[in-house]
Amino acid sequence: MKKRHMVLMLLCALSIITFLDRLALPVAESGIRNDLHLSEEQWGWVLGAYILANAIFEIPSGAMGDRHGRRKELARIVTWWSFFTAMTGWCRSFLQIAASRFLFGMGAAGAYPNAAGVISRWFPKKEHARAQGFVWGASRLGGALAPLLLVPLARSVGWRGIFWCMGAIGFVWVALWLFLFRESPETMPGIDMEELIEIGSPTVTSAGYQDSELQEKVPWSRLFRLPDLWLLSVAYFCYAWGSWFFFGWFTTWLVRSAHFTVAEMGIWASLPFLMGLAGNLTGGVLSEWLVIRFGRRRSYRWVTAICLSVAACLLYGMTAVQTHTGIIVLATAGFGVMDLMLPSAWAMAMGLGGNFGGTASGVMNTAGNLGGWVCTIVFGYVVKFAGNYDLPVRMIAAMILLAAVIFARVDCTRGLDVAEDLA
Repeated sequence: MKKRHMVLMLLCALSIITFLDRLALPVAESGIRNDLHLSEEQWGWVLGAYILANAIFEIPSGAMGDRHGRRKELARIVTWWSFFTAMTGWCRSFLQIAASRFLFGMGAAGAYPNAAGVISRWFPKKEHARAQGFVWGASRLGGALAPLLLVPLARSVGWRGIFWCMGAIGFVWVALWLFLFRESPETMPGIDMEELIEIGSPTVTSAGYQDSELQEKVPWSRLFRLPDLWLLSVAYFCYAWGSWFFFGWFTTWLVRSAHFTVAEMGIWASLPFLMGLAGNLTGGVLSEWLVIRFGRRRSYRWVTAICLSVAACLLYGMTAVQTHTGIIVLATAGFGVMDLMLPSAWAMAMGLGGNFGGTASGVMNTAGNLGGWVCTIVFGYVVKFAGNYDLPVRMIAAMILLAAVIFARVDCTRGLDVAEDLA
């Protein structure tokens, strides 16, 4: 096995754990709300606390990884979030659980930007989208496993026990990461010259190893002067309304609007995430194939715009059908098509950021987290005042369609590297 593939396996494991921890809260919604007596709008704030913290601390965490190294930063991130995942099991009130989820999100912020930074350093550019496809596909596997594993686990150990178990799993990952991973390919024990040449490591020449390159300061002013990074961030803000619906309110919508039982939800809620797994893996391979033939700019534009347009229609249709089968088919297809474009979106950010792909990805994902936070809070209030769970889902479909229009205008070839060449 090539060393970069082992690194990818570690990142995929991280992604699975991340989504198990994220979705533990909505999966355990019934038990938590009954114990803590939470209203719809309070539940929206509990769900949104994690997202808001992610938005605030995403860019600093991504920048810290670019500046000080992803090995230490990812170890810090997972240690922090695992501690506050476990602490969620001890909460006894609305304020305690909201604070716990905020601190959990504060620790988890930067996980995916730093994973993107690892991919940028460890994989040749032509493999970026495919590697991102595996990482995001693993997140969807975590999402699929969450209801399948955590609903029966809650019946055995209670909803509090779920968070204690997940915290322990995170600490195990940190130990493996520190033992197996090295910051740069050339410092990885056992790596051969052939793989270093494949990766295109800047610190290796035909004559052998050179000293590792020094970490540069993040060029914030040049980064924020990239118009396409701002455009990409707005597009991701709109897209994230759709993804965070599935990460937060989807299981509640199934039970309280579509009238699934909790046991039925525990089975059928996994299907969109399984389709998301297939979508991410397919999207990574498809993007790589299209890039070779049509170039990065056109390929990433096509994939993101077309997928999100289709997803918006499917999500709207989900609120119009009456049968459980129709709902699950449309939800599964909608999330899968939406995820098909995800590797392309993250490859766009990495292309714009150049050597600072982690920071650029952090900027984009911060916008996404802000979109998810607004969506999660607004959803609860719309349900309270309109008494209707379908209206906010239709609002989300409209935002996804707007994201498709904006993604179609992003040019990921006008990034920092190009700006430096022009300068």
